[in-house]
Amino acid sequence: MIGIQPIDQYARDISDEKQASVIDGSSKGTDKRYTVLHKDYSDPDALRKLAASIKDHTLHHLEDYLAKAEQSLTANGVNVHFAATDEDARQTILSILRSHEVTQLTKSKSMAAEEIHLNPFLIENGVECLESDLGEFIIQLDGDEPSHIVKPIIHLNRRDIAKTFLREGVTDQYNDDPETITRQARVHLRRKYMQAQACITGANFVCADTGRFALVTNEGNSRFGMAPVPVHIALVGIEKIIPEEKDLAVFLNLLGRSATGQQLTVYTEFITGPRSENQPDGPEHVHVVFMDNGRTDVLASNCKEILRCIRCGACQNVCPVYRQASGHAYRSTYGGPVGAVLSPILFGSRFPELADLPKASSLCGACNEVCPVDIPIPDLLLRLRDKAKRESIPSAGAIPMSPFATLATSPALWRTAMTMSKAMNHLPIQVAPIKPLQDWLGQRTLPDSHGGDFRKWMHSRKSTPQA
Repeated sequence: MIGIQPIDQYARDISDEKQASVIDGSSKGTDKRYTVLHKDYSDPDALRKLAASIKDHTLHHLEDYLAKAEQSLTANGVNVHFAATDEDARQTILSILRSHEVTQLTKSKSMAAEEIHLNPFLIENGVECLESDLGEFIIQLDGDEPSHIVKPIIHLNRRDIAKTFLREGVTDQYNDDPETITRQARVHLRRKYMQAQACITGANFVCADTGRFALVTNEGNSRFGMAPVPVHIALVGIEKIIPEEKDLAVFLNLLGRSATGQQLTVYTEFITGPRSENQPDGPEHVHVVFMDNGRTDVLASNCKEILRCIRCGACQNVCPVYRQASGHAYRSTYGGPVGAVLSPILFGSRFPELADLPKASSLCGACNEVCPVDIPIPDLLLRLRDKAKRESIPSAGAIPMSPFATLATSPALWRTAMTMSKAMNHLPIQVAPIKPLQDWLGQRTLPDSHGGDFRKWMHSRKSTPQA
């Protein structure tokens, strides 16, 4: 059945102001990435391929490296937990918090936590959970969802934020100056840091050999969150393991440049375990929760390369579909090209309506070109489209190709269609034979048809003697 895909509909209905914010924020990120990466490396593609090979090696031996990481973390005094599902992860974290009698905590930015909807779960169970990343804090105030992996409020502008702060009592006076907005948030959050009893973070990388894990932020909020509390919990997807600490030199250099166009993220922290006796502050108890939640299924699929992802958002920034529709159009934690692959595999069995996501792409290949770990996203999208076809998975807006197959395999029909195609340049959309086709054409500006002349040209060429 021909129809409008959900992402098409969302892009059509999105406000001009919101779309302008997304286009501006994403295009600037792409430009900065290109400038910094090519300025600092004569052959950045070689670095991408090295990163890809490290990740592939790790994924191929993931069970071994997970065991090694557990051993190293435990030796450092870290409590290690494993969660097979999202519910296991939520219950494990709640159990840890209750064992330490935690009722208030701050949380650093974590896509894994967004993935399992951790915040509402903890709040429902009596734990005050405050986002400390500025963007995520604003999202929480609005009751919204992040629309970008790195820039969760890419769809908002400073006027939107100023209105939110005034409405939610963060300030008593409207002011949309960015510096003022940041200062207002800082005053509000500093108080919350000191009241908290625990801090939850993610982890960008976990080194199997040393058990040290790396956290990168641009605001220092994870550092502020950990300093005054006795308990630190890191929720980590099992794909975040890397073999050795020396591998960080590759990934940290690629992550900063790909995510925000920086040579290195402003705050790069290396967490070994609980604070030592000679440290004045820091958590006394550190827990790492390794979460599967469908990742082993991805690893067993023909799209396992998507687990290389280091969550930089570069593919979102460059994607023409994402720029027009924004991350919310993907109806999932992960938007953009990476989400179009990852979401249907991770969540597809629970949310079959995400089956349309692999079609939310022009297959232009820009996402692969900017990916710091060289994920062949267009190839993966085609594999998922093929899977959906073979398994007869319904998808909103799917265009049946059997009529085209009939046309393309019948020379007589094809000649007739080519002869008549130019007439379409002069017919209004309203004359399309079926209403869904009218709706589909109404969302697209098709190029004028110039077909029908090749056969005439070829016939004349064959009948004219060649010199």
